[in-house]
Amino acid sequence: MKRTLAILGSTGSIGTQALEVVSEHADLFEVYALTANNQVDLLINQARKYMPEVVVIANEQKYPELKEALEDLPIKVWAGSDAIAQVVQSEPIDMVLTAMVGYSGLKPTIAAIKAGKAIALANKETLVVAGELITSLATEHKIPVLPVDSEHSAIFQCLAGEWENQVEKILLTASGGPFRTKTMEELALVTKDQALKHPNWSMGAKITIDSSMMNKGFEMIEAKWLFGVTPEQIRIVVHPQSVIHSMVQFEDGAVIAQLGIPDMKLPISYAFSYPKRLTSKAPRLDFNQYSTLTFEEPDMKRFRNLAFAFEAIRTGGNMPCILNAANEIVVAAFLRDEIGFLQMSDVIEKTMEKASFIATPAYEDYVATDTEARRVAAEVMKTIAGS
Repeated sequence: MKRTLAILGSTGSIGTQALEVVSEHADLFEVYALTANNQVDLLINQARKYMPEVVVIANEQKYPELKEALEDLPIKVWAGSDAIAQVVQSEPIDMVLTAMVGYSGLKPTIAAIKAGKAIALANKETLVVAGELITSLATEHKIPVLPVDSEHSAIFQCLAGEWENQVEKILLTASGGPFRTKTMEELALVTKDQALKHPNWSMGAKITIDSSMMNKGFEMIEAKWLFGVTPEQIRIVVHPQSVIHSMVQFEDGAVIAQLGIPDMKLPISYAFSYPKRLTSKAPRLDFNQYSTLTFEEPDMKRFRNLAFAFEAIRTGGNMPCILNAANEIVVAAFLRDEIGFLQMSDVIEKTMEKASFIATPAYEDYVATDTEARRVAAEVMKTIAGS
């Protein structure tokens, strides 16, 4: 029988590649629901090609255009964030791919887990914001949360068959982004266009900006919750070639690594088909092209957001939620040319100092924290940008 999928964020980088996986394995997967935030034209094209039962556009202003474009087809058309959280609960769905950007992925992920749906997690912010809540719910409802991030999929693959063995360290690799070798003076002058040019990966705008500042910190927090380790057991290793996607070191000193070309369709298909692997036409890794693989320590003085992430997860409570909200505010502002590259870190640091701390937050506290931290970050940003 085919596995029935809901793809949240179908018009983004992960979502479009997930649909390519579906096309390549149409005998194994079918799409029940597609959702998007704003890209209504692409969502219309996807709906016509994959014929889901339901499509949802988060931006309600786009609903009339979507509805009219699909009125000749037997496809339900919904709108709004509540509708996204509702559609994931639909009985025919087997797995939900959460590929939405940022905090918006939290609510539908919770709804999907409570409805008993397997989760293919590409929205790392869900675990950054509310990792303890999500992992507790997944355990309570006996729901698998399968990682789609390339690094976390790599760790998951390294752990296959090793679940009973003690992990000593997770070695989380990082490309270093486009500014790995730049000085603080050079970083101060970085432009939006420069930051959007990642050397190895093709990604959406927010995660591309994050890759040079915050993304690896978020991935560290995600790894802590996915694999039940402490921050002290996670080591960030800068690996510019992006051939080794991550490694696991066991208590006997052995290290297992997962290697491959930078291609997100591999972790997507692995999550969709686990525990089986699917045939892929993707290019194979040619070791003759990589005479040298290099590794470096990350510079947390130049890239302070990584240090902030470790601080947030060690503090616990709602501090990672504060971190995420501030980051979303400053990245959006940077993409609008309203704030400098290094000023983003300044705003995040001040927001973490000023926002209200809650040691044991419930879901409602995360919602309130997100709202407050965004307000605080916006206020801090005005002061810093104007100075």
